[in-house]
Amino acid sequence: MINFHVLTLFPDFINAFCNTSIIKKGLEKKAFSINIKDIRENAINKYGQVDDLPFGGGPGMLLRPEPIINTYNSLNFSDNEKKCIFFTPKGKKLNNEYIISLTNFKNIVLICGHYEGIDQRVIDLIVDDEISIGDYILTGGEIPSMILIDALIRHLEGVINKDSLVEESFLNNLLEYRQYTRPSEFMNLRVPDVLISGNHKKIEEFKLEDSIRETLLKRPDIINNNKFDAKINKIIKKIREDLLK
Repeated sequence: MINFHVLTLFPDFINAFCNTSIIKKGLEKKAFSINIKDIRENAINKYGQVDDLPFGGGPGMLLRPEPIINTYNSLNFSDNEKKCIFFTPKGKKLNNEYIISLTNFKNIVLICGHYEGIDQRVIDLIVDDEISIGDYILTGGEIPSMILIDALIRHLEGVINKDSLVEESFLNNLLEYRQYTRPSEFMNLRVPDVLISGNHKKIEEFKLEDSIRETLLKRPDIINNNKFDAKINKIIKKIREDLLK
């Protein structure tokens, strides 16, 4: 079982997440665990201080190293059993490949920064990976932590139906094909005829081609940065020619 350990100044934020939807059901099934650690419990004084002014000047406040390191040490497990992650705009972009790689770890520690960030010595001492969820700034690491947990637990046994994972975006380096449900016509827009034809071979061909088309239109970088077999390359070439007409 994977154990998530979230080091945060705002435990209520994560508690609300734990009591919602698939996360709550997964916790009830003991498919994974979420251990919420309040950094402020290791404040440096009776006033609850966890931050201070940065050396060298600059705006804002930095989280001091002592509260974070002491909170981390209270977890009391071996370093070879964990992956410690700090969320920062300077980090490597979070992607599906990285998410899946984390399923190999027993303990995943998620450090939620706040204010202007954390003292560099925390990163030097305990952080394995610095991760970013995008090129923008958030007020803290709680939302990135929830994103990572939500994305990862989908790959764990007993959390969701495995059939739901078979044709999702980013598997096989393609985006998912467009999907439709009833009614078959809505506001003069019809579901593609092939999807209601009952011809399973044609439906599978449509899904693959539509998946490739969606990827070319919305994320051409995925096509350009990956290698595909001859069948998919042929479809890619055909769609590119069609788009140029």
